[in-house]
Amino acid sequence: MNEVERVVVVGSGTMGHGIAQVCAQSGLVVTMTDVTLAAAEYGKVQIGKSLDRLIAKQKLSEAEKADVLGRITLSTDVSAAASSADLVVEAIPERMDLKIELVRLVSDSAPSHCLIASNTSSLSVTEIAGVAKDSTRVVGLHFFNPVPIMELLEIVRAMQTSEDTIERARRFSAKISKKPIVVKDAPGFATSRLGVILGCEAIRMLEQGVASAEDIDTAMELGYRHPMGPLKLTDLVGLDVRLMILDHLHKELGEQFRAPSLLRQMVRAGRLGRKSGRGFYEYPEKK
Repeated sequence: MNEVERVVVVGSGTMGHGIAQVCAQSGLVVTMTDVTLAAAEYGKVQIGKSLDRLIAKQKLSEAEKADVLGRITLSTDVSAAASSADLVVEAIPERMDLKIELVRLVSDSAPSHCLIASNTSSLSVTEIAGVAKDSTRVVGLHFFNPVPIMELLEIVRAMQTSEDTIERARRFSAKISKKPIVVKDAPGFATSRLGVILGCEAIRMLEQGVASAEDIDTAMELGYRHPMGPLKLTDLVGLDVRLMILDHLHKELGEQFRAPSLLRQMVRAGRLGRKSGRGFYEYPEKK
């Protein structure tokens, strides 16, 4: 059974460079790709900053940082990168057309043993797998933000995914020190389905004037031991991302996932959370 030693991460944004970092820190050889070299280089800079924070906490040395960065190469050629990969993880925007196009491309160039994984948080992995030459090797690997800190890895079994693929995904999870759960391919899987419904209700409560954003979050942090309240978490994930997931789940599962009007209006106003400097809270350093 082929072990994962060489990983290609497609996309160098928040999730992509986080995935690349944890793989490189675990001793794997990583190629991080993006549509431009500048985008990939920016992602690698962010990895460097993340490692610097570990150095400041005395959890990493300068030499170890150099080793981690040395295991990450950059590319704009996905086909060439995939040709020698044991695992390709896509971390591109949540659009089915883009994911299908990418999986079709990777499937044509990757070796026969290579696993092809999607980091989608809600889209159908079964549909994505349908375009692969060997759909049994396609699996969902749903990481959580921030990837270097969050322990969970949600392994999503498509209708076509083989037991061998699931077992290899489990071993990969152990190699990068993540705790896996295995779920079947259903809209929103386990985590997004539960997480967005809580966030959705918190936004409705804010919309109805039940309590302030701060008090709603404090209620869940102190009353239910959540490390972060649902509105702070929505700011972290991105209001636009949450809206996209809700619209998808509303279509697939029904009215309980209808997005609150407040959320839609905030997205239209460009209040997307941390990345835009303003969401349910203000982030002056991002403006």
